[in-house]
Amino acid sequence: KLPTMKMLLSLIALLSAALLSRAAPPTCYSRVLSLSKEITESFKELQTSKAVDSCVEVLPRLYLDIHNYCVLAKLRDFVAYPRCDRVLEVSELKEKARSLYTIMISYCRRDLVFLTDDCNALENPILPPIEPS
Repeated sequence: KLPTMKMLLSLIALLSAALLSRAAPPTCYSRVLSLSKEITESFKELQTSKAVDSCVEVLPRLYLDIHNYCVLAKLRDFVAYPRCDRVLEVSELKEKARSLYTIMISYCRRDLVFLTDDCNALENPILPPIEPS
């Protein structure tokens, strides 16, 4: 009975170690990437929502590419945009953008690599083609 118990405990320990190795904490890069995608998606939803204020139509575009150095200026401009503060969804989006900016310039400053500084690409993004399903 004792060898079976040892084998069972070894198997449990091995499976636990395998699960823990996959549960690694997010890196700065992965956090910035996921937050930028979340903000971009929230902005798209906000613009297509029927129940939003007319000021949302004139908000600066918010396509974020964290590999583009101009994203920092884009985030600053969006957060500082003076209109739409009374719209809850816009205020929440500005808060997320402020958080992303802070993470990028403070916590992840040394971990991020900017591949371009093409500010126009953030205004008129070339999106990858949609693959047929």
